[in-house]
Amino acid sequence: MIKSSKFITSIIASAMLIGCGQAAVEQTATEQEIAPKTAERTQPNVVIFYIDDLGYGDLGSYGAVGVETPEIDRIANNGIRFTDGHSSAATCTPSRYSLLTGEHGFRNKAKILKGDAPALIQPGKPTLASMLKKAGYATGVVGKWHLGLGNGNVDWNADIKPGPLEIGFDYSFLLPATGDRVPTVYVENHNIVNLDKNDPISVSYKGKIGDMPTGYENPELLRYVADKQHNETIVNGVSRIGHMSGGTSAHWVDEDFATVFTDKAIEFINANKEKPFFLFKSYHDIHVPRLPNDRFKDKSTMGVRGQAIAQMDWMTGRVIKEIEKLGLAENTLIIFTSDNGPVLFDGYMDSAVDLLGDHKPAGPYSGGKYSRLEGGTRVPTIAYWPGTIKPQVNNALVSQMDVYKSLAKLVGVDVSENEAVDSLDQLDTWLGKTATGRTDLLEESLGNVALRHNNYKFIPKSKKKPSFIKTKLIRGGYEFHHQLYDLNTDPSESNNIAKDNPDLVKQLNARTEEIVNGKY
Repeated sequence: MIKSSKFITSIIASAMLIGCGQAAVEQTATEQEIAPKTAERTQPNVVIFYIDDLGYGDLGSYGAVGVETPEIDRIANNGIRFTDGHSSAATCTPSRYSLLTGEHGFRNKAKILKGDAPALIQPGKPTLASMLKKAGYATGVVGKWHLGLGNGNVDWNADIKPGPLEIGFDYSFLLPATGDRVPTVYVENHNIVNLDKNDPISVSYKGKIGDMPTGYENPELLRYVADKQHNETIVNGVSRIGHMSGGTSAHWVDEDFATVFTDKAIEFINANKEKPFFLFKSYHDIHVPRLPNDRFKDKSTMGVRGQAIAQMDWMTGRVIKEIEKLGLAENTLIIFTSDNGPVLFDGYMDSAVDLLGDHKPAGPYSGGKYSRLEGGTRVPTIAYWPGTIKPQVNNALVSQMDVYKSLAKLVGVDVSENEAVDSLDQLDTWLGKTATGRTDLLEESLGNVALRHNNYKFIPKSKKKPSFIKTKLIRGGYEFHHQLYDLNTDPSESNNIAKDNPDLVKQLNARTEEIVNGKY
């Protein structure tokens, strides 16, 4: 919260409206409608569904067209559908880091990692999993990791650590990095699944190794044409980032992800149903390469991206139905959200752009993955807990970073001064007991930041530009002048009002620097 009363006064004077810029909706939570606060502490099961590259508008309950998401819409309509929920960053690794540690990714130089990167979260660093273990939880992670494994020189044929088991998880079944990066294998706990010791696996991000085909040498073997970055080792007819050799018996089949990961999640739930458990169900969908199972080929008019959304919905429904079948629904808090905003073309020519139709992946917002505009971090965010959370649409400004301290409050764990330093206790908001959320929220993208302050969006000028951004100016991300938008009247961030509000710009710029420097 802002400490300076002068600053607060000037902000209020500058603001005509406070809110999140959403149209009025039925059953919106207000302070008058909220139930009284409770001091009770409990230990519900906690399941976090963490989707990859799912945009604000990619669900039926958030306005999607061209694909249906009935399973997720069911929990959205019977829980809290947040309209101003955010990941901490517009790319995956920093967001995942922030969710699990309660601090901004830039504090640990988090960036999009290579497939053989060392563990970003080192043993001894408190995490959401280790915090919940203090409260007696069984903890598991299933799905995409992309937070690094090992010490920087991984022997993939031996025990792979440190990893999730060294930072608070009791069980892990992982995609080590992403679907578009080698190694294309599953890692269960410390070891690659189905690896033949007589066919050891090697990984290189420095150059060609072994005799596996590559996209740049064998384009005739490709199911999708890929850009230069994604055009190296071919597995399952798709070229990936990086080079790999060996490990043939352990190679995954992308179309099996839905069944493999969902079955593993259900196995974890059943193994721990007699005690409180925390499941971090981290999806590959709808990240590239998009290779959904054939059962979803008729589920969307948008081609494979829409089919991947339908597959993701089916996976989520299977897990929720298992929780209900076991009689655990009323003792399980479910949080559903995404690591960053949407992207259509991201390395593979899969017709996602051509088949988009009238669908708007970011809803009414501009930007998406990689952008500091709202579409980069404003993502679907749902909280569902039958019997505890009342159905509502909630306009509070909420951040995934706050899950850490909010859950700590819920389960009665004291958080140390140097733990989860950017996380706030927002438990009442996440449980739908108030429509008041954050005042300030820093949004990160590729080494740059932006600030949400109530209804205002401030994007500081920046000369930083990633190498893969080819144009001189990318609106909302890499312009060389300050930007300021009032999201109440301009949710698409089309009218830059910075020049008309120099004092407000100065104050918000100072506030941005304060947060970056850890001053709250």
